[in-house]
This record gives sequence, structure tokens and C-alpha cells, in this order.
Amino acid sequence: MRIALESPNLPEVVSLIEELDAYQRPLYPADSHHGIDVAALCETNVLFAVARIDTGQAVGCGAIVLMPEYGELKRMYTSPLHRGRGIARAILTFLESESEARGCSRFMLETGHLQSEAISLYEKTGYTRRGPFGEYTEDPNSVFMQKQT
Repeated sequence: MRIALESPNLPEVVSLIEELDAYQRPLYPADSHHGIDVAALCETNVLFAVARIDTGQAVGCGAIVLMPEYGELKRMYTSPLHRGRGIARAILTFLESESEARGCSRFMLETGHLQSEAISLYEKTGYTRRGPFGEYTEDPNSVFMQKQT
């Protein structure tokens, strides 16, 4: 597997983002969806990582939006056929490392309360629960987390 920073507007990567949206859409009401679109993922303050298997197929992605005081993790996703292989953890580690190289050592995220595998991964990698941050407000469907490295 190879993980690298790539453009989020590649067709194969857009398909991964669409899979993520299709997965999350039925889980939560519309006002509890906090994903960002491909245009926002293309901004200069966003690090967008793609995991590819040996055949070159994109099987996972994730992003960190670098803010002045922290980096916000967004759009973490691994294709269902490739889950359980450590891909999400590898993407997370890669994104944190790339962010740290750019001076970011505090990470925040919002995820849905029904996404127990994601919450477990974040907790195992040092994230702790916290209240809303940035422009988020309390939402019973959201879990907010942070990590300081």
C-alpha cells in the first residue's frame, strides 16, 4: 500500500468521497452532516491523502484542514472491501505526520456517534472527547475529539 498527498478531484478519489456520503447520508439528519465538498478539499490549506493498493486502486482517503490553531481531520474513509487492514490508521498517521512537518501539533475532529469503528480508531490513536470547536455547535449526533502531539 502507498499513501501520498493527491488532488481530491481525481475521478477515482471523487468516487471514494461519494461512497462516504452514500454511507453517512442515511445515518444522520441533514443538519448533522458536516463533510466538506471537493472544492473545499482543493484549498491550499488542506492536506488530502489517498491510500492505494499495489494495483494503483484508491481504497482510502482522508484530509486535514490546517487552521491557525489546529488541524481538523475530515473525510476519512476506507472502502468496505479493504477495511480491517490498518488503512485508516495509516492514513491518519500519514496526515498527522505531514501536518506536524508544517507546524501543526493539535488535531480536532467531528464524527458521527454511530460510527463506532471510527471512534475506536481515534481513541486508540490518542484522541480524547471534547466539546464542539470552531463553528460547530452541540449536536446529539456528533462526537468531538482532539489530540495534542
